[in-house]
Amino acid sequence: MDAHFTGIAEVLEVPSVAVVVDVMRACTVAAWAFARGAEKIVLADSPGEALALKARHPDWVTLKARHPDWVTLKAGPPAPGFDMVNSPGLLSSADLGGRTVVQKTTAGTVGALAVKDESLVLCAGSVVAEATARLLRARECAGATFVVTGEDGRAEEDLACAQYIAGRATGAATEAAEFLRRAAGSRAAAELGAGVREGGHPDDVALCPELDRFPFAMVATWEDPLMVLRPCAAPSPADGAPV
Repeated sequence: MDAHFTGIAEVLEVPSVAVVVDVMRACTVAAWAFARGAEKIVLADSPGEALALKARHPDWVTLKARHPDWVTLKAGPPAPGFDMVNSPGLLSSADLGGRTVVQKTTAGTVGALAVKDESLVLCAGSVVAEATARLLRARECAGATFVVTGEDGRAEEDLACAQYIAGRATGAATEAAEFLRRAAGSRAAAELGAGVREGGHPDDVALCPELDRFPFAMVATWEDPLMVLRPCAAPSPADGAPV
């Protein structure tokens, strides 16, 4: 598989396969949302669109309580109308069973929307790295563009994750330790640890680079007029594939 690595702004052509990588934190948060029971994630273009989508879907009521059908999630600090912030540490105990999450972040959702017309769009972080690589192998992708979303394409944790997934997808010898070292030493990890990035939790620094926490990949498809992300079971390792 021919792998190409680029920032969001450099996505000039529409390749047939794109892997959007945001380790800290959008794609990690998306994976946690699915693990906590979310049915799907709608990737919003703006905070206003996120709130409007939520407003169109009223709460559902049981005998004991009222439950939101669609919930909103944003990057940064809490804001009126939004139910959650972009933090795996805060999301890890949430009950999202059967709900739709509307996600708006500054990098991850922007990257996915930038390649919405491609035939296959995967969203990935380290927590779904192996599952993503297996799906790329199963689809027999001749090439893939890895969109490094953080820091205008320079985020070390995103680039390391993208290169790790590409290596696993092609069968090249790929050591996880080096990826983890690069992620731990990244600017994003330092800012999360220091509390510079708002809307976080102390556990985010450890949860974001965690390798292969979940057994599914995440596929985004254009369901006009929305970009919708769903989990996809990872194929079993093929004979001779790296494990």
